[in-house]
Amino acid sequence: MLGVQTVMQAAQTSPTLQSIQEHIVAHQYDAALLSLEGLSDELRESVDALYLRAVCERLSRRFDDALATLERLKRLAPEHARAHQEEGHALRDAGADSDALFAYQRATRLNPALVASWKQQHRILSATASGDLEARQVAAQLDYLQQLAPPLVSVIDLIGQGAVLKAEDLCRRYLQKSPRDTEAMRLLADIGLRLGVLDDAEFLLRSARSLDPSNVRVRIDYIQILRKRQKFAAALEEARLLLATAPNNPQFQSIHAIECMQTGDYADALALFDAVLATLPNDPVTLTSKGHAFKTMGQYDDAVAAYRAAIASAPQHGEAYYALANLKVYEFSDAEMEAMHARERGANSGYMDRVHLSFALGKAHEDRGDYKTAFEHYVTGNGLKKAQSRYDAERMAEDFAAQRTVCTRAFFDQRSGYGHDAPDPIFILGLPRAGSTLLEQILASHSQVDGTLELPNILSLSQSMRRAGRDSDKPPYPDILETLSSEDFERHGIQFIEDTRIHRQDAPSFIDKMPNNFRHIGLIHLMLPNARIIDARRHPMACCFSGFKQLFAEGQEFTYDLSDVGQYYRDYVSLMDHWDAVLPGKILRVNYEDVVADIETQVRRILDHCGLEFETACVDFYRNKRSVRTPSSEQVRQPIYTTGLEEWRHFEPWLGPLKSALGSNVRERYEIASV
Repeated sequence: MLGVQTVMQAAQTSPTLQSIQEHIVAHQYDAALLSLEGLSDELRESVDALYLRAVCERLSRRFDDALATLERLKRLAPEHARAHQEEGHALRDAGADSDALFAYQRATRLNPALVASWKQQHRILSATASGDLEARQVAAQLDYLQQLAPPLVSVIDLIGQGAVLKAEDLCRRYLQKSPRDTEAMRLLADIGLRLGVLDDAEFLLRSARSLDPSNVRVRIDYIQILRKRQKFAAALEEARLLLATAPNNPQFQSIHAIECMQTGDYADALALFDAVLATLPNDPVTLTSKGHAFKTMGQYDDAVAAYRAAIASAPQHGEAYYALANLKVYEFSDAEMEAMHARERGANSGYMDRVHLSFALGKAHEDRGDYKTAFEHYVTGNGLKKAQSRYDAERMAEDFAAQRTVCTRAFFDQRSGYGHDAPDPIFILGLPRAGSTLLEQILASHSQVDGTLELPNILSLSQSMRRAGRDSDKPPYPDILETLSSEDFERHGIQFIEDTRIHRQDAPSFIDKMPNNFRHIGLIHLMLPNARIIDARRHPMACCFSGFKQLFAEGQEFTYDLSDVGQYYRDYVSLMDHWDAVLPGKILRVNYEDVVADIETQVRRILDHCGLEFETACVDFYRNKRSVRTPSSEQVRQPIYTTGLEEWRHFEPWLGPLKSALGSNVRERYEIASV
């Protein structure tokens, strides 16, 4: 009875389901199915009941029924790893090993602790003439799991089930008994990364790296956390040292290439990608990474060629299709459209492949003027992503309200003179897809300003403060701001300037364009009172719908639902109104529509706010050849155009939930027709 014992741990509180499980263990499949039929409608369609039904149907050799049940289950819980494993078992027992392999691979991507799925992959690959390399890789993973302490296997399993806090508790308890176990430290760091506690994760991995330099998993994770924290020089050096241990290892070459890209060394990155491809010809992931490098450099034709080569090598590789769509100016052929539709419907398409294909098809149909079909694909893609998300709109609204409660006019008046007096930073913030990349490109074209990235430093600091409030007797964030001294804020300001220096060249000013920093303007002002702040604002319907149809690499989970994104915009406007009231004159609001209508006037406003002399290069921003890493990279390499201002109106018949969520105040302010 593969998998039933483990998966039912979550259902032990249901005596009915437990008795059905006992029928299955006793091979009484008909009795189990009869009991399942007798359940209430709600319980019968629950994840656990559907899983048990699928197991019964498979063991009764009713394979089509089992697969149909599993499809229902996966619609409810797309990341239910054991559902994918059970699908593999059903396909295997039906004699469809090649399809079973895909299911087992999906299962282990979601939950690497599933030994049964690894064993079945090894069996299938070992019997395939071309599967020798993959079989060895699977054998290595099995060996790793078998050598791991049992509590740590459980930690991996809990992470795979999404029970991150339970995994954290178990891992911490294990580390108390085995404080020098580097694998436990690595897993706890992984949990920290998932919870947004980046500084703790980095410390754990640095410690594990020192204790056991031969642990390749630790070293790779350490490089990744350094990159996540945008410590690109340190990450590059770690990648170089790792590659030196095995110069011909394609995985190490790829890691080094990624770090070269982060530091702007695209020539070396491309050479390393070519070295990987010499060992692994036509590897789709490497070809896609090459395409990303070309895109960032502005080499459009080369990017397209790389993405197309990835698709030719692996037609199921949805990321490459989406990468073409994400160029924003690429138009799909009829043949490509047909191939995408076939892959989206294909039984062996992975979960994220379906996500990528849904967004790519949305863009493709939109370009052809088929807005209804485009909208359906955007809804499908967002629905798949929302099923993975834990975003809570009401909780976010409470966080915004907490900022307004703490950061009052009196609060700031009492702290006048706090912080570090550096005038270097220019914060461009607001909502994604509101024109922040355009404003950054304008400012970065000035001789006195360095463009950088969406820097994570402010978000990381706020998360550390939030964590301190949970793990000690300190008040939560933002209440904790009331307890900090002038010296504390000055230290944080100095640290920000030092930590971000790596992203700068020689200009006296630099840009941080992390959109979500608008939630932390109070913290920014107390740390860096002389920093300039620009709010990139766009019409709510255009901004929200543009976010809805954009698949973000990470974060921005409020964009997966029209109601969520509408409420987020409403709460954003309310919070920005508050910052304007308590910090008058601090923030310059720049409307995207005004920039499009009269760019020179808006450029002069922006430069005046930042204390900079006018330079014509800022108006001719599209001539700037700097690397741009956001989805708008191709768009900001073109002169201003007006065609994007009203694109949302093509979809207006289906945007009622968005209009409703924006609320009457926002609708009246922007003269949006009632729902």
